[in-house]
Amino acid sequence: MQVSIACTEQNLRSRSSEDRLCGPRPGPGGGNGGPVGGGHGNPPGGGGPSSKSRAAVVPRPPAPAGALRESTGRGTGMKYRNLGKSGLRVSCLGLGTWVTFGSQISDETAEDLLTVAYEHGVNLFDTAEVYAAGKAERTLGNILKSKGWRRSSYVITTKIFWGGQAETERGLSRKHIIEGLQGSLDRLQLEYVDIVFANRSDPNSPMEEIVRAMTYVINQGLALYWGTSRWSAAEIMEAYSMARQFNLIPPVCEQAENHFFQREKVEMQLPELYHKIGVGSVTWSPLACGLITSKYDRRVPDTCKATVKGYQWLKEKVQSEEGKKQQARVMDLLPTARQLGCTVAQLAIAWCLRSEGVSSVLLGVSSAEQLMEHLGSLQVLSQLTPQTVVEIDALLGNKSHSKK
Repeated sequence: MQVSIACTEQNLRSRSSEDRLCGPRPGPGGGNGGPVGGGHGNPPGGGGPSSKSRAAVVPRPPAPAGALRESTGRGTGMKYRNLGKSGLRVSCLGLGTWVTFGSQISDETAEDLLTVAYEHGVNLFDTAEVYAAGKAERTLGNILKSKGWRRSSYVITTKIFWGGQAETERGLSRKHIIEGLQGSLDRLQLEYVDIVFANRSDPNSPMEEIVRAMTYVINQGLALYWGTSRWSAAEIMEAYSMARQFNLIPPVCEQAENHFFQREKVEMQLPELYHKIGVGSVTWSPLACGLITSKYDRRVPDTCKATVKGYQWLKEKVQSEEGKKQQARVMDLLPTARQLGCTVAQLAIAWCLRSEGVSSVLLGVSSAEQLMEHLGSLQVLSQLTPQTVVEIDALLGNKSHSKK
């Protein structure tokens, strides 16, 4: 089935992206309320102009391709991109809470990380109902409530699939999507999330049921957008087609793992979806759970993710033959990093940001120092010339190639 989408980027280009995103910084008295007032359509109480008084609509001339792809925040240097081909603007670096919040780090450290990230222009914060059995969402919600930042100034995403032990507390049934999201909102102490993700595909739930449930939570004001995580390109296309067939709301984004050693999906499959149906990418694990930092050089440090309870699989992966080969590749990249004046971690994050259709890369950090290092990858991005990328590909030896 062939599908298409009409993208009206020229409507967005009429306004300066900095005017939309980078207004005055919030003061101490900022609230933590609901969505920005006004919404779409006519002003409250106005009723709109009559047909006689309406001015003729003059089509805007198309802007150059790519004109809306990126802007830079005032004072922070953070770069912002559209989430896929939606109108939502997100920081190209986001802060994730997997493993760290409610588990590996203290609540005080979590607050420091969130504060540093927000003050440096990060507006995207990602969590999930399954992270630390809900503790990650509680920690994030408590911090947001204490900070009093304007709700309109940041983007919260959560993921639904694994919610509890009961059979009805997991999966993507209409029941669990609605109840699971409500549980997340209670823990986050928010009226809505900006994006709710289906945390994996569910063969036990019909696609129409999933899309209808996601449309319902959006229409009810519990979420503003929905997306997928770890779905195949075919599954995403099926959800989009279902939405178009029944006049429902399609997904706008896919969350996908992406790093030096996991690249085919983001480089070969998702760009096609971005161009065809406007689905963007938010990628995670840019450092392969810390493998791409050289800290795993022939050993597993006591302070890394691989030693956290429940992550034995990561320790085994690091110590496997394949893991050792990947560590050797990381060491081969050190001269390139030194030549660019950056760390291997910064190089790896900037490398992920270069991919077509990637809206944001989620960072997983356990200290403010580590966060500041990773934010420095923005300066490296401009140095990734085509020649440098070719050199990196040659060192890695795993460049994705089209199967056509």
